[in-house]
Amino acid sequence: MEILLYIAAIIAAVAFAVLVIYLAMTLKASTRTLNNVANTLEGLEKQLEGITSETTQLLHKTNKLADDFSQKTAKLDGLFDGAKGIGETVQDLNLTLKQFSSSISRAAAENQDKASQAVTWGAALFDLIKKRK
Repeated sequence: MEILLYIAAIIAAVAFAVLVIYLAMTLKASTRTLNNVANTLEGLEKQLEGITSETTQLLHKTNKLADDFSQKTAKLDGLFDGAKGIGETVQDLNLTLKQFSSSISRAAAENQDKASQAVTWGAALFDLIKKRK
């Protein structure tokens, strides 16, 4: 019976040794995997630093462009105000010319008799000068 006890102890020791060997192999594999993950994360961190710096530069450039755009738009506001003023001036000039034209037409209609008499007198005077020559 003692032999069975020794055999059982040897089997348990061998099983324990096999278990320890497999655990050691598993721990080594997981160590390699974790090292690979750590290396990948380091590379990713470096890439993110580069992306972050480029994004910051891009944000600064975008802000500068937005400021420049705002300044140039403000300058164009004066141009549009000037164009509006020119348009109003042209409109006023057109109105004045229409009023002037209508007053001339009115005056010509009122003085049509006098104008026809002046033309008649002018023609008669012209005929008289021709006859003298």
